[in-house]
Amino acid sequence: MVRARSGRAAHPGRTARRGARALAGLAAAALTAAGVVAAGTADASEAATSATSAASRTGHSPTVARTAAVPKHAVTGYWQNFDNGATVQKLKDVNDAYDIIAVSFAEATGTPGAVGFHLDPAVGYGSADAFKADIKAKQAAGKSVIISVGGEKGAVSVSDDASAKNFADSVGKLMDEYGFDGVDIDLENGLNSTYMTKALKALHAEHNGVVVTMAPQTVDMQSPQNEYFKTALGIKDFLTAVNMQYYNSGSMNGCDGKVYAQGTVDFLTSLACVQLEGGLAPSQVGIGVPASSRAAGGGYVAPSVVNAALDCLTKGANCGSFKPSKTYPGLRGAMAWSTNWDAANGNAFAGQVGAHVHGLP
Repeated sequence: MVRARSGRAAHPGRTARRGARALAGLAAAALTAAGVVAAGTADASEAATSATSAASRTGHSPTVARTAAVPKHAVTGYWQNFDNGATVQKLKDVNDAYDIIAVSFAEATGTPGAVGFHLDPAVGYGSADAFKADIKAKQAAGKSVIISVGGEKGAVSVSDDASAKNFADSVGKLMDEYGFDGVDIDLENGLNSTYMTKALKALHAEHNGVVVTMAPQTVDMQSPQNEYFKTALGIKDFLTAVNMQYYNSGSMNGCDGKVYAQGTVDFLTSLACVQLEGGLAPSQVGIGVPASSRAAGGGYVAPSVVNAALDCLTKGANCGSFKPSKTYPGLRGAMAWSTNWDAANGNAFAGQVGAHVHGLP
């Protein structure tokens, strides 16, 4: 995610690079009768065993058990741990429509692969304990709160066994310290699928119920041979959702090989189709968009366009010129950058897209 101090301007040259690099075109999670899926593959007893094991190795007990559940159809929103002109929020202020709240961002430390997190005084918390209390309150309301790693300016490198271990260990410690339910991978400056997959599998081994989301750029998901796509497929047995950033992109290839311009329903549906036909389960695919026109340099679409794309993919209705050859009723949902920009825009995304996602069959 772009962390520009005013809006989300496109990264210089990114559109051109994406156009040049564009390539021509998971196992489904178990659903309960209540419409909720387990975030990972472990049941409560397995998660408890994992937590006890982790405590014996690290010397401290996890803050929460990793038994979080995510709705069958979920809305993800990024909460900004900084002030860039959007509405400044505390976690308790985040609209209730958001099922997964990604705290942005954990950043690189001096140890290769390791990440750390520090509250920005600009967001108004008097102490870390107050922040942790808000996390617990959101979890008590049935929400998942995860830590997002990277962002547009993030420089976390996981490129060998040592850095993979450092990444997994440091994210696990943040989960234990703050009570996060999992991690979001938002690395926009390169990713090594071999070692990121190792790191996430190691994290999952310690926290079986971990929520894992990803927010790749469009160019990163044009082919299953791309590093981000390979990582998603490599953790498909516990991956929660890929919420690709359908913005700051320029035109891209859809699954039919045709080129579609950002900011249209066809862009959303045809690029989602690449992931859906490339190996991800429908429950692992979400549509990521800016919450307002100020939140990105390009690619903003009105909530009605997002809802039309969701209808097209799940029901075959309200499509543009592109219509998928089949429907994907289990599609996970949608994502917004960010809850702060949504609040600045009157919570239009939460109110309209949130309600639509939660109303999907």
